[in-house]
Formats: sequence, C-alpha cells, structure tokens
Amino acid sequence: MRALLLLAFALVLSACGFQMRGTAALPFDTLYIPNTTGGVALDLKRNILGGTRTKVVDTPEAAQALMVLSGETKFRNILSLSGAGRVRELQLVLRVNLRVHDGKGGEFLPLTTLSITRDLTYNDTDVLAKEAEEASIYREMQADLVQQILRRLSAAQPARPVVQ
Repeated sequence: MRALLLLAFALVLSACGFQMRGTAALPFDTLYIPNTTGGVALDLKRNILGGTRTKVVDTPEAAQALMVLSGETKFRNILSLSGAGRVRELQLVLRVNLRVHDGKGGEFLPLTTLSITRDLTYNDTDVLAKEAEEASIYREMQADLVQQILRRLSAAQPARPVVQ
C-alpha cells in the first residue's frame, strides 16, 4: 500500500510540470558589481554566486560585464486616511535602476528601472509591530527584486554596441 501511494505521488508530481530551478545561465562568465556591502547589490551577489556559473570579480578590469545599480530607493506613500486623519493604509515601494554593459560600448541590458510595490494596513496603536512588519515586507520585496534582476540577466543577449 505504501509503495503504491509513493508511486502515485511520484506520478502526480512528474505530471504537474514541476522542475527544480537549477542554475541560471548568464551570457557572461565574470561580472563586476560595485558596492556590494548591502541592499540589493549584496543579495544579488549572493544569488549569482550561489545560483549561476558566473563569478563575481572585485575589479572592473577582470570582468566581462559591469553592472551599474543606482538609485536604490525605499519609500512609503499614504494610500488612505481614517476619518480622524490617521493613516490607515500605506504603499511601500522599492525601486532600483540597473544597467549591465561590457565596458567597451556594448550593452547586455540597457538602463532599466525596476520597481516593486506592496500595500500595508497601518494602525498607530501597533507601531512597533507595524515597523517590524514593514521591515519584513521590504526584505521580501528585495528578494523578489533580486529574482527579477536574475531573470532579466539570464534572458539578456550578448553585448551589442550602442548605436548613436
């Protein structure tokens, strides 16, 4: 009975199309990412080292591709107020500008702005809990943004010269 259940489970799992993520194939062997001390850059470096065959190098001269991450911003927008004028809902936004080039005039990815938003209900009687929840949501947003960047990198074409 147990063997039959195991066989049925294996058949159902294989029929659903499930496949392990595996390693992403990036169109370059070495990559330079400046300022990998925190934020999206650090998470991206960790994911590239752990999930691809690409090596992250310490100098731009040793790299086949150079990544420029700029304008990493986190901000909150007020979505709604209560009748008393207190905040009821917030929108959290994480935005980053990204460009990947070869340092010789060719681009793997042109300048792109990536943005992720999440809505958060707010209650000023639970300020500490809401601050912790906000920090947790920002961490999740950062992880989602890194995965989005990795998908874009794996879909990038070999560097093409920029037409002026």
